Amino acid sequence: MNADVESLVLEQLRAIRAKVDKIDGDLGDLRQRMSSVERHMANLQGDVANIHERLDRQGERLDRIERRLDLSEAPA
Repeated sequence: MNADVESLVLEQLRAIRAKVDKIDGDLGDLRQRMSSVERHMANLQGDVANIHERLDRQGERLDRIERRLDLSEAPA
């Protein structure tokens, strides 16, 4: 009877180990995917910063054109 109990315990421990190994593999995949998302977010933030910079330059150019054509209101 003792050998049967040991066999059952070992069988359960193997099943637990298999599940833990699967969870560990899934966690590694999730870490990789999260890193990929973080990289994409960083790239998007850089793109948005570039767009803001370009808009600022366009605004400066438009202000300069308006001043040269005397289309802007005089500063108060």
